[in-house]
Formats: sequence, C-alpha cells, structure tokens
Amino acid sequence: MVRTRFAPSPTGFMHVGNLRTALYAWLLARSQGGRFVLRIEDTDQARYVEGAVDVIYNTLRQAGLDHDEGPDVGGDFGPYVQSERRGIYLPYAEELVRKGAAYYCFCDKQEAAEPPEGEAATSGYDGHCRDLDPAVVAANLAAGMPYVIRQKIDKSGTSTYRDDVFGEIVIENKVLDDQILIKRDGMPTYNFANVVDDHLMGITHVVRGSEYLPSTPKYNMLYRAFGWEIPEYVHLPLIMGRDAEGNISKLSKRHGAVSFESLVAEGYLPEAIMNYIALLGWSPKNDREIFTLSELAEVFSVSGLNKSPAVFDYDKLRWMNAEYIKALAPEAFALRSYAFSGLDGTPLADKWGSIAKLLQQRVEVLSEIPGKIDFLQKLPEYGIDFFNNKKSKSNPEAAHAILSDLVPQYRGLESWSSEELNRVVVSYAEAHGMKLGLPMWGLRIAVSGQLVTPGGPVEIMEILGREESLRRLDHALSLF
Repeated sequence: MVRTRFAPSPTGFMHVGNLRTALYAWLLARSQGGRFVLRIEDTDQARYVEGAVDVIYNTLRQAGLDHDEGPDVGGDFGPYVQSERRGIYLPYAEELVRKGAAYYCFCDKQEAAEPPEGEAATSGYDGHCRDLDPAVVAANLAAGMPYVIRQKIDKSGTSTYRDDVFGEIVIENKVLDDQILIKRDGMPTYNFANVVDDHLMGITHVVRGSEYLPSTPKYNMLYRAFGWEIPEYVHLPLIMGRDAEGNISKLSKRHGAVSFESLVAEGYLPEAIMNYIALLGWSPKNDREIFTLSELAEVFSVSGLNKSPAVFDYDKLRWMNAEYIKALAPEAFALRSYAFSGLDGTPLADKWGSIAKLLQQRVEVLSEIPGKIDFLQKLPEYGIDFFNNKKSKSNPEAAHAILSDLVPQYRGLESWSSEELNRVVVSYAEAHGMKLGLPMWGLRIAVSGQLVTPGGPVEIMEILGREESLRRLDHALSLF
C-alpha cells in the first residue's frame, strides 16, 4: 500500500510551499488508495512556537486534507510527535556506531567550526573526531563528556539515486558532510529522525521540496547501513515569486501573503487556494483549471509534476478565487463573506442578504467588500461633475431637472419596494422619451456619491430605506 506523510515543524504559520507538499502527498496517497500520515517533527525545540501545532491542524482541516493517521487521530505506528518518540532514536544511532557508519563527536561548537591547520574553512564539520582511538572514545564516555553522534560519510566516489520527478541524480560524496544524528541533549536531528520514522511508519513515498535533492544520498546511506528499503522520492520544484518590477526569486514575504492563514485573511477561499496550489508544479493532461480536491485525486499522477520552478501568480489566484465565489450558492456566499462586510452591529447588518446578492458577481477577493459598500454607511463627498456621463448623455443640468421631478414622486410612494422604486423611474423615462440610462445615472450618483457601485440605484435605494434615500436625494438637489 502507498503510504505518504506530511511532517511539518511547529514553527509558525503554514507556508504555501509546505502546504503544496502536504497537498501532493495527500493526492498521491488518495489517487492510489493509500494512506496519508501526519507527523509533527518538533526535534528543534529552540524553534518551537506555542500554538503552531494547532495552526497545522486548523490549516489541514480548512484545506480539506484529512489524514488517516496522526497525533490527533491515532494509528498503528504512533506516537506521531517526534518529541514523544525521543527514546527510539539513540539505540538506532548507537547501532550505526557499532557498524562503523557513525561516530561519537566530543567537539564543542567552536572546535567543530575551526578548520584543520593549513586548510581553508568549509561549510561542513572538519572530521576531528572521525577516527578517534576507541580507548579515547570509551574514556570520554565514561567521564560523562558531552557528545553528539555524527554520520560517517564515505567521501569517495559518487552517489546515484532516482527521483520520480527529476530522474537520475548524481552527487559527489566529497560534498556531503558528516551530519549530526543525535544532538547533545539526546534529541535526534531532523535528518536522522525522519529516516528512522519513515522506515518505522512504513512510508513508501517521500514527497518534499527539491532543496533536499543534494542531501538525499546521506539519507540513502543511512537506509543501507540499517539494511532498510529505500522509499521512492518525489522532489517538488521550487515556488518562485514575482515582485513589482517583474523580478523572479524564491517566494517570500516581499512578494505578498505567503501563508495559508494570511491568504484566507485576505479573502481567498480555501478551496480556491488549494486548487491554485495544485497547479504550482503539476499539470493535468488537458487544459482544465478548476478542480475540487476529490476531482484532483482522481486525475493526479506523479508523471504530471514538472521540474521547472513554478511562479506564484497573484493575478491568476484572484481570477480563480472569483470563479469560486461566483459558483457559490447565494446563501453560502452571504454566510462566508459576512465577516468581511464590516456591518456587524450596524443598521445595515439586517440587509446583508440583499447587499451580498449585489456583490457576489463583482468581487474577486472578499477583502474588497468593505471598499465596495462603505458608501452605504456614509455618503462620500462628491461634486456635480459626477453627474456628467457621456454614455448616458447625462450632465448636471439634465440631472438637476430629472431629480427635481423624481424626488417628489419617490417621497409620495406608499411602498418602498424595488418594484415601486423601479416603476417610478421607468415610467418617467418613457413619459419623457428618454433612454432609461439617463435618469438612472443621476439617481446612482445622488444615492451613492460614487461613479461605480455594486448594483443600480433602485437596489441601493431599497437597501438604504426611505428616510436615508430621500435624505441623499435632497442633498443632491442642494448641490445644484
């Protein structure tokens, strides 16, 4: 059975890149009838952020990525939090020492950073303790000297492995460093714990970012030293961002919102975010772009993953989000968008259903809503030049005459309904032989103070109600 895992570190928000890794691991498992495992990798306690585990749970839930095993749902291979598995790793590291694939290192951090005399500094460990006399090692251990356990890398030759996306990868072993497996506090490093846990949890496919391509030979050496089967690797292309000048670089905060939480807070629907992220590095066999998660699981294939970096295009995400908004049932849109309205506790809150109907086909991101309806709460200042409109052949003089005729008729209405409000202006246009756009333009400016509004003047007047609409119409007349 295909078994994939998502193993985030609880260090804060969920970056778009992390979420894409989770999505592809989930899709791979679901497309093959396999199991998707959530594992919390909290071995780096210094970077642990309080509440970050809840962020992971909440993000996966909102994103629709259900897991079959994990800290919150259990499973046959728990615990699924690495700090709770602490006692598992040291015996495995000691087994590697006995096999000659690892060694005790007693250097402190400063010593480890110093290069051998006469040699240039390198980014890796200098190997000072790599070939210590066994008697010295035993004496140091007996004396309680602090130590780490390092992997003993064979620096000769090359390592070759196959990745499902990038094909055959060849790495020169001399560039691989003797990485730490067990830290001084007894905790495993990420690099060691994930190998041990992937084996013990039966992970068959490791899905992760392409930045791990160069270090994968170190993991494979560990698998071979233990005599374990090496999983299939699915390394994902980088996600790039484009700045205001058009320059492309690795996606970061300078490109805009890069976490799932921040995108949702800006008014992107979770299902639209996930649909868009699915296309950042994967291509379906046709030109289709809109998919539900279940539809993605039906068509997903690793063969559709690309080697080339994907560029996060906010314009494309906005377009996709708008398509999802339009497809919502009106009631669902009203419910999901209300939090962005800013109308809570105002007289207009009860009119949200009517307001939402005007907005659904006119917004791309829910955070646009306040700017589109703030005129409903307070009439903005405007001048009579707003009554000029070439298309409807409106000008201040014409608008003055039309409003002077219409306001008394509206004041005399018994029913302030959209039907009656519309009947008045339609009858007036017919009686005066003018196109409906002419009186409608004057009414729009008078009741909104804006050149562009969601909905026409009749809908706006119904929402505002009799008293406020007449007050705004009288104000418009006073401007002339």
